[in-house]
This record gives sequence, C-alpha cells and structure tokens, in this order.
Amino acid sequence: MSDQDPGIWSGIDDLWTWLDSHRPSDGHVPDGQQSLLLRVLKLSEEVGEVAEAVIGAMNRNPRKGHSHTWEDVESELCDVVITALIALRTLTPDAREVFAGHLERVRERSLGPR
Repeated sequence: MSDQDPGIWSGIDDLWTWLDSHRPSDGHVPDGQQSLLLRVLKLSEEVGEVAEAVIGAMNRNPRKGHSHTWEDVESELCDVVITALIALRTLTPDAREVFAGHLERVRERSLGPR
C-alpha cells in the first residue's frame, strides 16, 4: 500500500536477505520450513526480552533490581516488530501486501470503515 513507509520494508528486505546469506555453513543448513520455524521461535525469544526489560524497568526482580530502563523496553519492542516482519517475509514474498491487508482489516474491525 502507498501509505506504508518504504524504508521499513526496505530494511526488512535487507535484513531478510542478510539472514538468508548468513545461514550456518556446517552442512546443517535449515530448509525453508526449518528456517521459518527458527524465525518464529526467535520471535518468542524477543518477546521474552521485552518481559525481562519491563520487569527490570519496574524494579520487580529482587535479585537484579532496577536492571533496565523504559528506553530498553522501547528497543526490545522494536526488536519484536522487526523479528515478526522478517518471519512474515520468510513465510511470503508478499509480506507488505499481507501486512497491509491485515492491518486494514484490524483497523476496520476496531474503528469502522473509513
């Protein structure tokens, strides 16, 4: 869609290409499905890092204390978004259109038609 920031998708495409070109070369290169699965699992790891940052920013871990800032939470949330978009791009080369269509459906469901 024209209202999407092309810089975001350019960056996602660049990172996706870089990840594909830097797969392990030890003979255990994952096939397409395994690569997608690993990228989806990476998303779970990133969400866990958001939780850890929130707990640290709120000083709720007595062992670690105030270990994170709200800026750390922002950064971790950005990592979640990037990782999710790369996983989507791994699933389909039409990630931009899939995301735009889904965002519009969610927007309309929540806010009503434009």
